[in-house]
Amino acid sequence: MMSDLRSLTEVDRLLHEPSRAVIVAILATVESADFVFLQRETNLTKGNLSAHLTKLQEAGYIQIEKTFRGKYPLTLCRLTDTGRQAFQAYRQKLRQFVEQTK
Repeated sequence: MMSDLRSLTEVDRLLHEPSRAVIVAILATVESADFVFLQRETNLTKGNLSAHLTKLQEAGYIQIEKTFRGKYPLTLCRLTDTGRQAFQAYRQKLRQFVEQTK
């Protein structure tokens, strides 16, 4: 039993941070999301959201495209295949943990 519980230590630490887990969960359900939408849905400040997005981008989990909608800047975020696979593996690890601790 204890060795099974230790398997949680193998969870993706980048995704295990609650704000990043929420960001990736949102992006897993849409083709792309803009910064304002993510900020509203996560209730993070601009600075915190930007920092989390940067970490996810550096890991190759998301792709960020900066463009304009008319005169206004538009930041679009998409989950990459790598990010999708990492999120699926993360969810599976959490499922296993919950099942083992019933």
